[in-house]
Amino acid sequence: MNAEYWLQRWREGRTGWHHDKVMPLLEKHWPTLNVPRGARVLVPLCGKSLDMLWLAQQGLQVLGVDLSPVALETFLTDNQLHARGRAQAGSTHYEVTNPPGGGIELVNGDVFSVAGAVLGACHAFYDRAALIALPAADRERLAGEVYATLAPAARGLLITLDYPEGEMQGPPFSVDESEVHRLFDARWTVRQLERRDILASQPSFRDNGVSALHTAVYALLRAAG
Repeated sequence: MNAEYWLQRWREGRTGWHHDKVMPLLEKHWPTLNVPRGARVLVPLCGKSLDMLWLAQQGLQVLGVDLSPVALETFLTDNQLHARGRAQAGSTHYEVTNPPGGGIELVNGDVFSVAGAVLGACHAFYDRAALIALPAADRERLAGEVYATLAPAARGLLITLDYPEGEMQGPPFSVDESEVHRLFDARWTVRQLERRDILASQPSFRDNGVSALHTAVYALLRAAG
C-alpha cells in the first residue's frame, strides 16, 4: 500500500470516494448478518465515513482504522465527537467519549500493523472502500492477514466495484466475484447479496473510458474454531 499517496490525498482534500451520507447498501444488507448488539466491528481504511456512526447507532462497538490523521480528526470534528487519545504499539488510539449508541474507537495507523489481539476481539467487519483501494498483493494481505485474524465465527459485509480489466488504472481497483471467492473461500462462506449496474451514476468512470461498472455486496461468514 502506498501510504504517502493516501496521506497526500487527505491533506489536499482529494477524497472523491467519501459519501456525505450513510451508504444505502449498508443499511439494506447489514441486518442480513445478524451481528449481535455489543459486538466489535472492524472498519478498515475507514476515513471519515458516516457509516461508522450508523453502526454505532445499532449498538455496535466500532473499530475504525486509517493511516490519515486528517481523516480521523475531520470525522471527530464534523460529528461533534470527543475522544481520548493514547499511544499503543506504534499507533494512536482514540476512544470516543460521546458515541451515538454503541462505541467508537479510532486507530491512526496501518491496518496491517494492528495487533492480533485487537483484531481477534472483532466479531465482524464492514468493508466498503478497503479491498478495492488496495493493489492485488495487499488485497491478499487484507484477506489473509487481517480478516483471517478476526474472531471465530466472525461475519463481514463486503462492497466491491468491478469493471472490465485494463479499462482503468485504480484505485479504486476492480474486484470481481471470482476474485472475492479466491480470496475468501478457504476460510469463509461467501454469498453475493446484490449486484447492480452503476455506470450511469458515475460520470468520472465514464470519463476515464470505463464501459461497464457494477457494485456488488457480499455476506461473509467465517467457520467457528
